[in-house]
Amino acid sequence: MSERITDIGSPNYKQFLPPVIKKNYGKWKYHETPKPGVLMHVAESGDKIFSVRIASPRLLGIKSIRYFLSVADKFCDGYLRWTTRNNVEFLTEKEENVEPLIEELQANGWPAGGTGNSASNMLHTQGWVHCHTSATDASGVVKAIMDELFEDFANHTLPGKLKLAMACCLNMCGAVHASDIAVLGIHRRPPKVIHELINTICEIPTTIAACPTGAIRQDMRDGKKSMKIVDEQCMFCGACYTACPNMPISDPLNDGLSIWVGGKCSNARSKPKFTKLAIPFLPNNPPRWPEVVDAVKTIVNVYKAHAKKYERVGEMIERIGWPKFFKLTGFQFTKYHIDDYRLATTTYQTSTQLRRS
Repeated sequence: MSERITDIGSPNYKQFLPPVIKKNYGKWKYHETPKPGVLMHVAESGDKIFSVRIASPRLLGIKSIRYFLSVADKFCDGYLRWTTRNNVEFLTEKEENVEPLIEELQANGWPAGGTGNSASNMLHTQGWVHCHTSATDASGVVKAIMDELFEDFANHTLPGKLKLAMACCLNMCGAVHASDIAVLGIHRRPPKVIHELINTICEIPTTIAACPTGAIRQDMRDGKKSMKIVDEQCMFCGACYTACPNMPISDPLNDGLSIWVGGKCSNARSKPKFTKLAIPFLPNNPPRWPEVVDAVKTIVNVYKAHAKKYERVGEMIERIGWPKFFKLTGFQFTKYHIDDYRLATTTYQTSTQLRRS
């Protein structure tokens, strides 16, 4: 019986795989990184496939996409893929096509890199381009940071892998919780309630139900139903603004960015880790966000100077200790670094034998 074709859900990904991957599916022996930006996977049968990784912005015009497709047709029999960190990977069985492919792309401004012990292309969210709850831009910040880290992207200059991410608000559509260095946009003030317009657009019960912390309550203003916000319960997520456009959360003066470090998904050498706060607030300062770029560059330099081979950022910090990390980076330790989550005591140093680094 033939497979039923419907328009529900995504198509089966296997139909888009190159023939060599279909042939050796689940039977890969090992992989190597011959040079920055190139991965070579070798199957048990001896077959090889080369992945050439190219950096690209998350937001692409149709002209760029058509160009990538033309390059894939020329060198890779039409096979390419987009990664979760916004790279384009060109897939070819022919080793002799790798160098001409890289030369073609780099001649048109598309650099290869992001493999092995290098900085990844920066996974990021929409920012001011599209997101209605963003506390900062994403594309502009990422461009400024990656311009500074370009050499670390294009070469294997780091002790280990360095995964970078950014989310424009704490809803974190990006992998901010599980990257070595992450930038997170933050709101610092609750939404504003435009009482005179609430009843014209918003459904009050739906808006109240949208709040994950129960910070929104029904209220009366001038004899009309409205809403109020309990400030100390608000976590500035913007969920209410999604349900009610008359409760804007954006604030040019108080919105900004925070820096987080030490996350990873890998279980090599140590368990996967969540990121921890490094800098609680930096201002929005477009178009190049110099404070954010300097902070990220500082962390990268400390990582280069003090990490052991193959060590990730979080593993380095655990080895040298957080006091020494703050000393080496020059970041200020504040009250916001103290975890007030009710189960956080399981992570505290409760021994009387405290280590000083």
